Amino acid sequence: MTSQVTLPMWLFLLILLFAGAAFATNFLFPSVRWFFRRRAEKAVSLLNQQLQRPIEPFKLLERQDLIQRLIYHPDVTQAIVEYAKKNGVREDVAFEKARDYAREIVPAFSAFTYFGWGVRLARWLSNALYRVRLGHHDAKELAGIDPEATVVFVMNHRSNMDYVLVTHLAADRSALSYAVGEWARVWPLSRLIRSMGAYFIRRRSRGGLYRRVLRRYVQMSTEGGVTQAIFPEGGLSLDGALAPAKMGLISYIVEDFDGNDRDVVFVPVGVNYDRVLEDTVLIKASEGGTRRFDAGFGHVSRAIIKQIWLRVTGRFHRFGYAAVSFGTPLSLAEHPELADAPEALAEAIMQRIAQVVPVLSVPLVSHLLLRDATVEGLAERFDAALEHLADSHIHLPRGDKAYALSYALRALQERDAIEEREGQYRIKQDKLLSYYANSISHLM
Repeated sequence: MTSQVTLPMWLFLLILLFAGAAFATNFLFPSVRWFFRRRAEKAVSLLNQQLQRPIEPFKLLERQDLIQRLIYHPDVTQAIVEYAKKNGVREDVAFEKARDYAREIVPAFSAFTYFGWGVRLARWLSNALYRVRLGHHDAKELAGIDPEATVVFVMNHRSNMDYVLVTHLAADRSALSYAVGEWARVWPLSRLIRSMGAYFIRRRSRGGLYRRVLRRYVQMSTEGGVTQAIFPEGGLSLDGALAPAKMGLISYIVEDFDGNDRDVVFVPVGVNYDRVLEDTVLIKASEGGTRRFDAGFGHVSRAIIKQIWLRVTGRFHRFGYAAVSFGTPLSLAEHPELADAPEALAEAIMQRIAQVVPVLSVPLVSHLLLRDATVEGLAERFDAALEHLADSHIHLPRGDKAYALSYALRALQERDAIEEREGQYRIKQDKLLSYYANSISHLM
């Protein structure tokens, strides 16, 4: 037992390496994880005291635990069996397919990422690009929502800035879990978005197994009380107008609702801009009749470099006003009949969103010029339109009608959308004006 053993140096170092790895795996790493986990739990506890709606425990579960709970749910296992039979593959192959879908969908929420710098970045970016205004909102009404209810913010979708803008304005309420399209499934953006609590959806997927996995995850989140944010239209508006709701996520949310369960409350949110960052890209996609966007890396990079150069040379101007309004919440507990009629629920949601879309000066002037481009009498037509929209949520720059009109005309001239000539505004980009006018056409 006391005799010496001679080993080559490389073998001795290899043994030390394995011993160190075993010690770290079995003793050091668990202790470190426990230490940081405890600190994170204390930080979240303090954070929850500042939020109107605390972060639910479901959202703080380890991502791997969520994936396991998802793929072993009876609904998903049944879908796996059906997929295997339909496609003639082994069940273990179908199971791995479901696991891949779950890994793709399930987020990895980090309270530190979301509140530590995610909200700060959203606030900085929103205010750097726009003059942000919080429009109509009834603070007492929003605060009066049952604290045990699952809140779902339902919004019209004008721009990818919608995510940033609403995250900024809802930061004191809760951490929002967004349903994000395929555009964001690009590394490293995907890791960042997952850490913000968003979950990915394939809008064009028609596979039964994928839909079953997605449906079950949405239902688990709803049952767990996670505050969600969805775009019922299913994608960006190509023409600026509100589109009918798509039934996917809404039907998943209400499918298992029981009057005795946790209430689900839909909060309508209306978003509008004086200038949408992607307006020309969206208009071009609308003209092509497809949802293929010319927004590749090169296109986006050139746009960013241009704005940086304008800022460096002192010629940068913010893109006008961006406004968000919150409407009257719709509770399923108060309207249980809508849980059994998802189409009627979707229509009611879109009506409430339509009512709170903010009226900004550029969309309003665009609407007036398309009807009558005469310079004379434009101020009177502007005043008459404001009177017609008295029940809507209007934001005028500086609260001054004359300034709002001149500001909108100047903004459209800078975009080379109109020019003044011999007492007439000649429209040079009618599609651009139509795009902005369409955002409030349902109110006119």
